Amino acid sequence: MSTTETRAARGPRHSRRAPGTHRALRVVLVAALFMVTFTGTGAALAYQSLQGGIEQHDIDDILGTDRPTVESTEPSNPDDALGGQAINILVMGTDSRVGEENADLGGGANSVEGMRSDTTLLMHISADRSRVDVVSIPRDLLVTIPSCPLPDGTSTYEQYDAMFNAAFALGGSTGDVGYAAACTIRTVETMTQIRIDDFVVVDMAGFKDMVDAIGGVDMCFEEDMYSEEAKLDITAGCHTLDGETALAVARARKGVGLGDGSDIGRIDRQQELLTNMVEQVLERNIMTDSGELFQFLRAATSSLTTSDQIGDLTTMAGLAYSLRGIKMDEVNFATMPFDWAGNRVRPNYLSEELWASIRADEPMALPPDPDATGEPEGETGTDPGTEDATADTTGDTAGDAATAGTAG
Repeated sequence: MSTTETRAARGPRHSRRAPGTHRALRVVLVAALFMVTFTGTGAALAYQSLQGGIEQHDIDDILGTDRPTVESTEPSNPDDALGGQAINILVMGTDSRVGEENADLGGGANSVEGMRSDTTLLMHISADRSRVDVVSIPRDLLVTIPSCPLPDGTSTYEQYDAMFNAAFALGGSTGDVGYAAACTIRTVETMTQIRIDDFVVVDMAGFKDMVDAIGGVDMCFEEDMYSEEAKLDITAGCHTLDGETALAVARARKGVGLGDGSDIGRIDRQQELLTNMVEQVLERNIMTDSGELFQFLRAATSSLTTSDQIGDLTTMAGLAYSLRGIKMDEVNFATMPFDWAGNRVRPNYLSEELWASIRADEPMALPPDPDATGEPEGETGTDPGTEDATADTTGDTAGDAATAGTAG
């Protein structure tokens, strides 16, 4: 499990800027650069092993041509195949029970049918590589999910006022992660009019293995937390979390010490966990230890399903090289602005301002005060803790939406 340390608890962080988030990019991407440029037979075999662990999907045909357009540019940096253009990458964490380890972590292969995206991040990398903006999209966000193609040639019906994470479930109803990602991308593009260039999907087992590969991750808690569904049972104080416990912290939403049960509080914990993981990697100098580096990269790459472009280690390496000079205050981490709708949330005018700034490749337009996103009570909605309609991490209304039917 975890070990309690003697440091004073610092509690969750709620800043809109995540210290070290740029390091998260650089740790993985610069490590890819290391593997690509290192010479010798052993390194070549390591490269092949790492590349072979990434499951890549070409989803251009699934996405079709009715998408937001962007002005194409020639690469401005010979070391970066994507140089000179802004890049939008959709990062999704899935609760799929496919595979023995995922099934065990999720409570059994039959505990939940299909797959869902528990966490979704829109990562925008500016064209001049001077800024990285990362936006968390709540899973409980009410959106329009467009009709999505399925592998058998049929399509899902368009969904209105559906939970955002139902898009992944709908597209992935046949078990194909590429189609699940494509439906989520179509939903994000419909909502934001931002063209998504690439995607990355990480499953539960992969996340657990990455944490274990770095020797656990440090995190402090102000109070005891318990969630039977997420298999979380941890006391107040500072702990070094192993992979399974870190996954439980990332997934837990309803239970003792977990606030109102909404996805918003969980997003805060996920952002803190990510930051602490990156700091742990840097403190242990994993980048300078080829043995530890390979173990970490093997855990990371074996958990990834990606588009065919970003999933290529050479492309990753070029992107890493172009981001090598980015500074702490040039990376922003935010939660999408919203209004409460009962125990769900809806986009508001502030979220449209945010999307407009990203479309224009400008610094994110965010409310000046964290409370400007709205409160979970009053005329715009009720306190989310007063209703129990929101699903827990092992099953939710995404499943209902996913069974709503398909159109031929």
